[in-house]
Amino acid sequence: MPDSTATEVLAVIPARFASSRFPGKPLASIDGRPMIQHVFDRVRQAERVSHVVVATDDAKIQKAVEEFGGEALMTRSDHRSGTDRVAEVAAHVPAKIYVNVQGDEPLVDPGTIDALVSAMLEEESVQIATPCSAIHTRDDIMDPNIVKVVRNFEGDALYFSRAPIPWVRDRVEKVAAQHWKHLGLYAYRRDALLDFPTLPPGDLEKLEQLEQLRWLENDYRIRVVETEYDAISVDVPADLERVNKILRESKSA
Repeated sequence: MPDSTATEVLAVIPARFASSRFPGKPLASIDGRPMIQHVFDRVRQAERVSHVVVATDDAKIQKAVEEFGGEALMTRSDHRSGTDRVAEVAAHVPAKIYVNVQGDEPLVDPGTIDALVSAMLEEESVQIATPCSAIHTRDDIMDPNIVKVVRNFEGDALYFSRAPIPWVRDRVEKVAAQHWKHLGLYAYRRDALLDFPTLPPGDLEKLEQLEQLRWLENDYRIRVVETEYDAISVDVPADLERVNKILRESKSA
């Protein structure tokens, strides 16, 4: 357990064993190591993170984490989302800022994590921070599996959607519109994170199936930070080869 008096930024990696498309994927081997170890090691490279823990509901994942020298906390098995699991950790381990890192992103960028923490530390009124990256192809703009985000002048989220926002209405003249992809990485202040499980899901969250809309519907401020990083998640076994290929190419470069 991290020293709660010294922890300013706690990174939490939710990792559950059950998955309809890929059971046990945190333990899937990538380059000879379990995927959860790749995530853990990359998060530790973030300069602004004080401590890293894995939050799991499975003893096999806990054992694997401890075997490579990491720390794993057992959490309830009935959480509906990773955010709820991180909130359980926050209820027991005080910290100033919590970073929620998806356990299925073995190539997560430490620099993007640092950028989120910096955004929180620079402005106390920012309750939540999350990254976005530029979309460059029409197919990605129209893809409902790629979540888009639009922001106000201060860089705070106005809305997240599976739809192509903003929609370019006038097509007679050539219009240059930049679309932004939302990446599922978050930093929270403790009060906001503890509030999350108590907040009522609204109609927008239910319609879009996007939990971040719960924050907006309940009037929380989300700072959206631009990054060049584009998340590569492992959703199905076939994704493992893509990640392995990227790692092989990076070693030979």
